[in-house]
Amino acid sequence: MNYLDRITINPEICHGKPCIRGMRWPVEVIIDLLGSGMSIEQIIEEHKEIEREDVLASLNFAKLYLSGHSIEEVA
Repeated sequence: MNYLDRITINPEICHGKPCIRGMRWPVEVIIDLLGSGMSIEQIIEEHKEIEREDVLASLNFAKLYLSGHSIEEVA
């Protein structure tokens, strides 16, 4: 499975920020939830529309972006 298929960029959703599956869940919010100490299990328990693969896709996206890839290359 290519997790990056779960990341979408649409100028009409969240000002064009990378989001999860076209929903109003920016990757940065998922990363922020993890950074606050929430586990993947806690995130998907509290936010039923988020799936484990979405969180993993967000982490993969962030890793590639921080490695110097452009958003266009990553998404």
